[in-house]
Amino acid sequence: MNMTNSIRRIFLLGFFIPALALCQEAQKLTIIKAGSLVDTENGTITKDQLIFIRGEIIESVRPFNTTYPKEAVVIDLSGFLVTPGLIDCHTHLVDLQSPSPAGPLEKSEAEYAFEGVRNAKKTLMAGFTTVRDVGTWRVFTDAALRDAINDGTVPGPRMQAAGTYVTTSSGSGDITGIAHDIILPPTMRFGVANSVVEVKQKVRELLNGGADFIKIMATGAVLTSGTKPGVPEYSEEELRAAVSEAAKYGAQVTSHAHGAEGIKNALRAGVQSIEHGSLIDDDGIAMMKKQGTYLVADIYNGDYIAEVGKIEGWPAEYLRKNEETTEAQRSGFKKAVAAGVKIAYGTDSGVYPHGWNAKQLPYMVKYGMTPMQAIQSATIEAARLLKWQDKVGSIKEGKYADIIAVKGNQLGDLTQFESVEFVMKGGVVYSNPQ
Repeated sequence: MNMTNSIRRIFLLGFFIPALALCQEAQKLTIIKAGSLVDTENGTITKDQLIFIRGEIIESVRPFNTTYPKEAVVIDLSGFLVTPGLIDCHTHLVDLQSPSPAGPLEKSEAEYAFEGVRNAKKTLMAGFTTVRDVGTWRVFTDAALRDAINDGTVPGPRMQAAGTYVTTSSGSGDITGIAHDIILPPTMRFGVANSVVEVKQKVRELLNGGADFIKIMATGAVLTSGTKPGVPEYSEEELRAAVSEAAKYGAQVTSHAHGAEGIKNALRAGVQSIEHGSLIDDDGIAMMKKQGTYLVADIYNGDYIAEVGKIEGWPAEYLRKNEETTEAQRSGFKKAVAAGVKIAYGTDSGVYPHGWNAKQLPYMVKYGMTPMQAIQSATIEAARLLKWQDKVGSIKEGKYADIIAVKGNQLGDLTQFESVEFVMKGGVVYSNPQ
């Protein structure tokens, strides 16, 4: 009997001691000494602040003269500009742009999955601790990456995943430009829908299958062979069907839309954001302002495509369409900023190398935003678009400890964010200058 009790005690100790250690680790206090702290909610910079972090959550923000326990882990960023982790609302982590229309067929699904792992880490290390992934050629590979990040299998940013594109056949989210007798696997055409009924079906299948939101292709694209950016590919009725069906699940719909009429179709249908918005007109801008719809415009991309596309011999069609939309997009973006349209940061990473996400920040200043507005677009405004403003987007009590730091004590021309010195996501440090 005594021997049995002893064995039971040993077993219980073996169970509870590791559990106690984990509990103690979760309660460990970390304090960041921030020399200059960007308050994204108020648009200000405060000096000499202490950020108290317990586990993965920010406990409080207090002045330097606040006393704290000597056993706390202290990270000294007193010589740095500290901001919330950045957010990119238009990424393609599981894809990499190929100059060939048949590019998506050149690698297996497994190879693309490992590409996604690599790209996720690059994105995180660049200071982007949250992303919205707006589509992949093979259905649900983005959702699988999201889940692998969430369960700790691989490092990467917090993700919202679209699953794949909802698109017309031969449209901007379909694989075009290949021989007509090539039969694509079903996983690469999962989102093809050509009627109201089919759109609703695809929305259901994507949301039931693990997508967080819906990405629908309202117009042609720059980098899809044969499609025309200015041409609407879905009617307002079909777009509205996607929005109404997604609403049943409490899910949002974002719309790829270059052309002015396609943009307005999507706006009338009730989408939450317009992606690209390259050929937006004054009426479209006025509608966005009135409805509170977000614009997510990749205004850096055009320069990369023009330069690298020419060197690498990208199809002449791609380069022509890029030339036709780049400056128009920037002009529309500038008008939208002046009109007070809500702007969320999105880059179309995957067209250019992953990890370069911050290169767009100076462009946003060049085309009408203040440095603070640009940073807010990549933090609190992006969080509001994602409906995650209670979790991320600012350094506030109760939010995730997603924190980055760059050299300096003020917002300069924002090129400083291309070299992030410190990265913390959920209280875990991934990069530290110390």
